[in-house]
Amino acid sequence: MHISSPRTRIKICGFTREQDVDAAVACGVDAVGFVLYAPSPRAVTPQQAARLARRLPPFVTPVLLFVNACDELLQEARDAVPHTSWQFHGDETPQQCEQAAGPQRAWLRAAHIPLGGDNAFDLLQFCDLYSRAQAILLDAKVDGYGGGGKAFDWSLLPTNVNAHLVLSGGLTPANVGDGIVRLRDNCKSLSVDVSSGVESAKGIKDADKMRAFVAAVRAADAQSA
Repeated sequence: MHISSPRTRIKICGFTREQDVDAAVACGVDAVGFVLYAPSPRAVTPQQAARLARRLPPFVTPVLLFVNACDELLQEARDAVPHTSWQFHGDETPQQCEQAAGPQRAWLRAAHIPLGGDNAFDLLQFCDLYSRAQAILLDAKVDGYGGGGKAFDWSLLPTNVNAHLVLSGGLTPANVGDGIVRLRDNCKSLSVDVSSGVESAKGIKDADKMRAFVAAVRAADAQSA
């Protein structure tokens, strides 16, 4: 169902340091993510996210990640970092996502895919429920929020998803190419999102791993050229 075989968009999430943002931009990523969820080891404040986002050149998108955020945090983020996409990673309903993001802001919704052989999760229904989302991000369902570096079974996903998807959860330079090849024809478009798979420690990105990740994505794209 894909439109053609476009260049796979790449987001790296969980930045906490200026030098890591700069290194990611040098690698050629399309988006960088900032986690506004205090319990996360990669958490930053809206003010810290704003300082990091100001380093981005044109056409590299900052993305703010929220988990069941309170109104105060959402307003603080609106004020501090106004020109961003938002990613909802908790239990937010479609109405809560739309109300929080507002009519002018693009937003993504994370789907927590069960690990192992449990295929009770209905991705098609989830995509229909969150049809106003710019994309649905596929992450592994683990304790807490976020994939925890775990990859779910990609073969359990339906092959006819009428939505833009973002593959996440346990991606590394070693497996991202396989994920792209397996899933890019199953949806309108496929992007990828990585965090722990390009780190040397939680919240500390590794420039070599980021370069290797981007190279692996481009190699997978070249297979369909």
